[in-house]
Amino acid sequence: MAEDDRHSVPPIVPILSALLQRVADCNDAQASRHGRRRLPPPAAAFSGLARPAISIRGYLDRIFRYADCSPSCFVVAYVYLDRFLHLHPSFAIDSFNVHRFLISAVVTAVKFMEDRCYNNAYFAKVAGISLAEMNFLEVNFLFGLRFELNVSPFVFTSYCSILKREVSPQIPLGFHCLGAKEEEEEEEPRSSSLCEQHLSCS
Repeated sequence: MAEDDRHSVPPIVPILSALLQRVADCNDAQASRHGRRRLPPPAAAFSGLARPAISIRGYLDRIFRYADCSPSCFVVAYVYLDRFLHLHPSFAIDSFNVHRFLISAVVTAVKFMEDRCYNNAYFAKVAGISLAEMNFLEVNFLFGLRFELNVSPFVFTSYCSILKREVSPQIPLGFHCLGAKEEEEEEEPRSSSLCEQHLSCS
């Protein structure tokens, strides 16, 4: 595969970054009116003191360029982000935590999905943080997920559908287009917390 083809940005990157940007902007606006909430562990581990200079889109582009992973890892990272939010409903994504949250989710997805991957020292350089912080974020993310890392084909497809609907506004976000039988059999949350935060800001 040619170098340019290998690093061409897949649709998941701009779609996910656009969704996260809107959620972060909304929660930033709410925090400016009501003040930032003090978050309990493990969510507090991801909150920085200042907004990173790089945009969410630029950050995801950088991760994709250097992580050398498949686009599927970004879908799985989205599943992990959503699971974290379901498990910690008081947590809100904003511009102070979204970058740390993203690198933790992607690193976890890459390690779970790929046969080979770079070590944390490499990912720390990609993320622009220290190795100690990368290790700290990874541990807190795993405990925050309660180590629930498996993603079934059904769940993967469902979240792909959510992301597709992100660019198709005529289909309501936060609801899967599933048959009744499929909904009864599925144990995963049937709506996206990220999309719910997005909708609440509309």
